[in-house]
Amino acid sequence: MTTPDPLAAMPAWMNQLANPAQWQNFLKPMQGNTTPHGALGMTADSAQIAPEVLAQLQTEYVGELGKLWQDMLASKPAAIADKRFVAPAWQANPMAAFNAAAYLLNSRFLTAMADAVTAPPKAKEKIRFNVQQMVDAMSPANFLVTNPEAQQKIIDTKGESLVQGITQMLSDIKKGRISQTDETAFEVGKNVAMTEGSVVFENDLFQLLQYKPLTKTVHERPLLIMPPCINKFYILDLQPENSLVRYAVEQGHTVFLISWRNPDASLGHLTWDDYIEQAAFKAIAVVQEISGQEQINALGFCVGGTILSTALALLFARGEKPVASLTLLTAFLDFSDTGVIDVFVDEDAVSAREEKIGQGGLMQGKDFASAFSSLRSNDLVWNYVKANYLKGEAPPAFDLLYWNADNTNLPGPMFCFYLRNTYLEDNLKHPGKLSVLGQPVDIGKIAAPTFIYASREDHIVPWTSAYASMRLLNPKNPKLNHFVLGASGHIAGVINAPTKNKRNFWTGDKAVTSAEDWLATSSEVPGSWWPEWAAFLHKHAGKQIKPPRVAGNAQYKPIEPAPGRYVKAKAE
Repeated sequence: MTTPDPLAAMPAWMNQLANPAQWQNFLKPMQGNTTPHGALGMTADSAQIAPEVLAQLQTEYVGELGKLWQDMLASKPAAIADKRFVAPAWQANPMAAFNAAAYLLNSRFLTAMADAVTAPPKAKEKIRFNVQQMVDAMSPANFLVTNPEAQQKIIDTKGESLVQGITQMLSDIKKGRISQTDETAFEVGKNVAMTEGSVVFENDLFQLLQYKPLTKTVHERPLLIMPPCINKFYILDLQPENSLVRYAVEQGHTVFLISWRNPDASLGHLTWDDYIEQAAFKAIAVVQEISGQEQINALGFCVGGTILSTALALLFARGEKPVASLTLLTAFLDFSDTGVIDVFVDEDAVSAREEKIGQGGLMQGKDFASAFSSLRSNDLVWNYVKANYLKGEAPPAFDLLYWNADNTNLPGPMFCFYLRNTYLEDNLKHPGKLSVLGQPVDIGKIAAPTFIYASREDHIVPWTSAYASMRLLNPKNPKLNHFVLGASGHIAGVINAPTKNKRNFWTGDKAVTSAEDWLATSSEVPGSWWPEWAAFLHKHAGKQIKPPRVAGNAQYKPIEPAPGRYVKAKAE
């Protein structure tokens, strides 16, 4: 019996990549504007793999593949730890087990090749990203013909799973996106965004919500929350038991919150200046007027923190001091390290976006969703392809994923200004380099006690980048800054209510020069970071007073119940 050539078991595209002459052909699409995420900024000859390194990789690869092949012929099952292949059907079928093991070997080989490329750092980062996208997409778990788990379910259900999978796929094609949850299970204002309150102000950019008090007395200084404008606000008010909004109200704060309008074509002309003047400035002023307080407390989450900090820098530079304290949750002020998002941003990509929508138009919410999903494609794309389409399983009801699919648009000029001046050029952290409303921006002008929160596993805002805000805020009195690091990611780390008694956080105020040094000298505390924040806010919220009997005042009367109309509008 002739022993088959192990290289023959490789998929054709991977077999080609095992040939050194094919590697440059593989890189070429990434070297110009044909890559979906912009050019890599390198010539055809500037990305190379040393011949001796490639030869070593090939030798190791052929040896490992040959062993896999021999093990399969000897009916020795491959050891597979990857969660995509843990179902019994993969191990019960020798060829399926071999395919999974060979795929994982091919994946490691391609990743090693990407790591071995000699190229400029940004180009290498993009090579890694594009290789990872391809590797994730080619998993045998993603195709019916190579997924024994899905095949077995077709047999067990007498074809019903296949019919259901096709039905769900056709439905998603009409939606233009993959369903991650049962979207019929939720309704904004009914079983998400449930905290009672009223809309007390609105303009073309936002509605201002004022929440009903839940305590016999309240702090005299209210709290204004500015969520990100690239998502709906109700991530902060999903369910009563995990609502940061409700928690703040329960702590005796009169809470106001910005509900951003989901822009349509009529708002496609709005700029970053408009968001600062017509939203941030206006919201602060209305809260001051309704509460009768010269100073309020303010919280900005993610992009909301960037907008809020920009506005406050301008106000403090004008001699105003509108806030008694500032809270920033997973927010960038220093954009020198933007993590994996950096693969989407370079001069060519930003210029192309400016040419298309920089003078008017919309940055579509679905484009945001696709980009963020690609950062974790196995979890946010292919996992649902396998479950929804191949196995015909209906996605379960999950409030966070319902929120995640509720896309929002942004005005093109506003988005392009933000993209160039932050992610591309990192201008915000340099005093005076960026001008807004004709005024130089200096974040260091903000002089207020500041609570900075970051999540340790955040892939949107790396925690070390959030920590960099410690050097920018209160430079004359850094002791006013308090940094807290939570466990988990961008969302799960923030939405971690004390009632769940989950995870942990790190805290410490020892003066150090780097994020790593801070972590080494900090204290780990079990549970939610929310009480730590509540204690901070309590210090700056003023004396206890009787709660307002009604929302708003004579000038700003209630318009409609919370959560209002704006949050219910769907992206075009």
